[in-house]
Amino acid sequence: MMVPMQTILITGTSSGYGLETALHFLDKGWNVIATMRRPDASLFPASPRLCLLPLDVTNDESIAATVAAAGPIDVLVNNAGIGVVGAFEATPMAHIRKVFATNTFGVMAMCQGVIPQMRERRSGMIVNVTSSVTLAAMPLAAAYTASKQAIEGFTGSLAHELGYFNVRARLVEPGYAPTTRFAQNTDVRIEDLIPPAYAGFAAPIFEAFAHPAMTTKETDVAEAIWAAVHDTSNRLQFPGGADAVALYEARQG
Repeated sequence: MMVPMQTILITGTSSGYGLETALHFLDKGWNVIATMRRPDASLFPASPRLCLLPLDVTNDESIAATVAAAGPIDVLVNNAGIGVVGAFEATPMAHIRKVFATNTFGVMAMCQGVIPQMRERRSGMIVNVTSSVTLAAMPLAAAYTASKQAIEGFTGSLAHELGYFNVRARLVEPGYAPTTRFAQNTDVRIEDLIPPAYAGFAAPIFEAFAHPAMTTKETDVAEAIWAAVHDTSNRLQFPGGADAVALYEARQG
């Protein structure tokens, strides 16, 4: 019997992990709905299995329109995110709210948009991409960590209630990637978030960021998402990248 082709919707596919994940699943024969604020077809190879849709995860009308246009979705990957690095004291609350609007409430809103169809079909998977900052406390990332930790707890609880309908929820936790535009989609510069009083504290941390012992590649995260989607156990967390795997294993320890 022929297995029906599955469809995955991925948020934040204009670059980084989202783009690599879209390409990975497309290469594996899936129908891929790649979403971003301003769709750019030049990022992808031409394929009848690829659909590009505009999406702003902070806008309820945009979410509703995208979900309606997408049709049946077998897997939702919430990847869109905003990074912020700096002293919490110097981080404007307006920017912190912007980070939470995308990283936390945007993920929750996408879940609410897709859960009804999955519940009715009694099948589906939601993969929420967080970060290795949820695996170990890291300096100069307090606001960002809080936005991602919220999704860790949210996903764990969601997995229980959706499991009743045979719908699964998973976490993918990428490690640190120096080439990733960590502060993408933001108008706040890192240097503006390090007051003089924090300069001595921040200098060795940024030096370590520049020369990390282990790093995460975009392909690592795409493969972790692939593994999460195809896992048949009740495992919740899937670290992506050697550094994230090391932190995850240390916690299991």
